[in-house]
Amino acid sequence: MDLVAISPRIPVVGETIIGTSYFTEPGGKGANQAYSAARLGGAVAMLGRVGDDEFGQQMRQNLEQVGCDTKGLGVEAGVSGVALIFVDEKGQNSIIVVPGANNAFTTQHVAADGQYFAGAKVVLLQLENPIPTVLAAAQAARKAGARVILDPAPAPSTVLPKELIQSVDILTPNETEAAILAGMPPGNLEPAQAVTIGRKLLGMGATTAIMKLGSQGCVIVGSGDPVLIVAPKVKAMDTTAAGDVFNAGLSVALSEGLDLPAACRFANYAAALSVTRLGAQAAVPNRAEVDEFMKISQSDAVVTLVV
Repeated sequence: MDLVAISPRIPVVGETIIGTSYFTEPGGKGANQAYSAARLGGAVAMLGRVGDDEFGQQMRQNLEQVGCDTKGLGVEAGVSGVALIFVDEKGQNSIIVVPGANNAFTTQHVAADGQYFAGAKVVLLQLENPIPTVLAAAQAARKAGARVILDPAPAPSTVLPKELIQSVDILTPNETEAAILAGMPPGNLEPAQAVTIGRKLLGMGATTAIMKLGSQGCVIVGSGDPVLIVAPKVKAMDTTAAGDVFNAGLSVALSEGLDLPAACRFANYAAALSVTRLGAQAAVPNRAEVDEFMKISQSDAVVTLVV
């Protein structure tokens, strides 16, 4: 569950400031991505764990109302995961995640939920579950013939196992996560720097890396020439949902047969719309909104990067 505070700026260590508003809404990276993929037209099943508290009930109901299959979303005794989110007036955010019941999602649960991988075109993973669970899911998905996407977020505190990186088809880090994975200091990246990091990730075993660069768009690094998919220009209000909506849009577009650049373009548009609204799931656009936005916008481009 997201607990969101809006303030003129994000406080520094030891500082207390006065905020302007506060709200709660269902969140969690996996749930955000499942919710977003359903809103964007995908047929989605969500696997994971929630607590036996009121937050858990609310989050399950929220997924069900957009058509997500939640039979694989089990209940554990204790608290559900929460995220404490601080958003400034420019739409930038700072987040602390307390996983709660997410940590109870084990490799045994993945094995028991194996039927969900059969016939899936895309399996989308993130790092709010234990790493062994994520690895087991990636391997089960690969075995079932699904395309595996790993959003390495929240940013890992330790080096990801090479076995995990080699078990996914696409890595989708943002600027901070990409730098951490490559053993470099975090910071804003230019596209050429993203290519350098992407190639390091390929050297670590990744097949394809898509670096999410916020308002700049995304950079695809794979077997061919690196490509920058420029994002449409919008006025950002809250970037909390952007990465999750991007991953959901990418997954839906790939499941519908689009090639990777076209799928990234669709994902860019979905993410761009989300940052014009407050919240996470509350900010997710529906498919009709994204399709219309893509029709009327002329501000994006595909650029081959020579670096």
